[in-house]
Amino acid sequence: MNKLRKIWSVLSASERYAVSTAAAIFIFAFVLNNILMAWERSIDAPLAGGNYKEGIIGQPTFINPVISGTNDADRDLIRLIFSNVIDLSESANASENGRIWTVRLKENLFWHDGEPLTSDDIIFTINSIQDPDSNSPLFRTWQGVVAERVSSRELRLVTRTPYAFFENNLRELFIIPKHIFADVPPANFKLSDYNLKPLGSGPFQFVNFETRRDGFITHLALKRNEEYIGEMPLIENLILKFYSDEDRIINALNNRQIDGFGGIDPMNLNKIKIRHDLREISMPRYYAVFFNADSNPALNDKNVRLALRQATDKSVLVNNVLDGHGKVSHGPLLADMEGFGKDIYTETEFSIEKAAAILEAGGWLPDEEDEGVRARELKQGIVKLNFVMVVPQIDFLVKTAQILKDDWLKIGARLNVVMLDPRGIVSERIRARDYEMLMFGNILNSVPDLFSFWHSSEKYYPGLNLSLYDSRTADALLESIREDADPERRAGDLNALQSVIYNDAPAIFLYSPDYLYVSVPFLGGFDDSFITTPSHRFDRVEQWHTKSVRLLQF
Repeated sequence: MNKLRKIWSVLSASERYAVSTAAAIFIFAFVLNNILMAWERSIDAPLAGGNYKEGIIGQPTFINPVISGTNDADRDLIRLIFSNVIDLSESANASENGRIWTVRLKENLFWHDGEPLTSDDIIFTINSIQDPDSNSPLFRTWQGVVAERVSSRELRLVTRTPYAFFENNLRELFIIPKHIFADVPPANFKLSDYNLKPLGSGPFQFVNFETRRDGFITHLALKRNEEYIGEMPLIENLILKFYSDEDRIINALNNRQIDGFGGIDPMNLNKIKIRHDLREISMPRYYAVFFNADSNPALNDKNVRLALRQATDKSVLVNNVLDGHGKVSHGPLLADMEGFGKDIYTETEFSIEKAAAILEAGGWLPDEEDEGVRARELKQGIVKLNFVMVVPQIDFLVKTAQILKDDWLKIGARLNVVMLDPRGIVSERIRARDYEMLMFGNILNSVPDLFSFWHSSEKYYPGLNLSLYDSRTADALLESIREDADPERRAGDLNALQSVIYNDAPAIFLYSPDYLYVSVPFLGGFDDSFITTPSHRFDRVEQWHTKSVRLLQF
């Protein structure tokens, strides 16, 4: 130490400054290096606790799995508050013939009020769905299923015919408490206070809600269910805040009144002014133009349908309409789904020239009296390529229709667009199949059951066969896919079905938009890359967290 002092004493002021600076830099680098090494050897571990505020466009009306319909706010809350049969089950097994399912529940299941949850609750839920007086949207799904009690923890479900995807039905069956609803006539379920003050058995339980003077529900508070049978949620309090439109919910995020929300229009992403994370999540949904050949004789000609498909630039639609946040669709199954036949869709490029050539070969020639439009003589007389398309009045769909209108006119097909309020389009047009063309979206399940969309028995309302497609070959394949539990045979049938539908061209499949979720950067544990519906973003909500700590790994 004395030697160091002597050396220091003989140094000039500038030399002392240089040595001090070098020493400081060395110490700083040493400390920083150790911090970086510790960071590299540590992991970000979630901590329990904290709050999260989720924004939702819309209003809850019936937070009841039996009577809830297509209202997204209800669906979101049901997944947070209630439990499905698979989550409650220790096992769920099918018999050899696929018609009998035996379900055994886990031990010590309880409702949020502390009452036991048993097989009687599941049977009661199914019976309530099957009662016509409840007007349950799940009525058709559970028709013909007989629920039998074996014990308080076990039940048996018998179906009329084998159904390869029955386990998915169990996964989507959320249970209501018999001790709450047993004395309520199913016709009066919608009058129950429990529709807005739900009592379930899921990861979160109801606390309270608040309304404005006009009755608009502003927020609904949930807290962690400390007795949850599954993985315990990390977030302690989950607050759902409700808004009437997207501009208001974006403003709420910008003002930090909420922490995140989903389903934002990609064209509105630039309105978000705060630092945020964007999650792009695939969903099994697509938009398509469905042809009703019964309403326009030109659409009975396969060449016309093929030409219109050839003149549809799907890549431009994804880039210009969805701002790149989506994928091109070519058929009734999407690339992320089981059974997708990528080798089927090999000739899908956009070409005005090829489309025009298809029409020429089919005898559709320029009409001398109507410049720019093609026509042909059919048994009905001279028929022009003059079409009317019904489109929901939603910005990205209207923009899509305008692009199609411009491109199709280049091949001699005139498109007239009729825009209708999305809320009335089902009752005004779809119910009566009153359209020549319909631009609409289909939401699929996570399983490749396409029966309701393409089987001939589903041509009329409430069926979802919007093209009124009728093919014996397709019908046979759809029936086999539903009943055959063998994965290899089902894969072959799915491949054949996609080929049949693609060749028949009953619709033009356009695109599958991504589900976009925006949130503050401190939300962790939300890592889904694929969800079935928007409400499925909560399937692993137990892993969401707003607090974390760095832990060293040794």
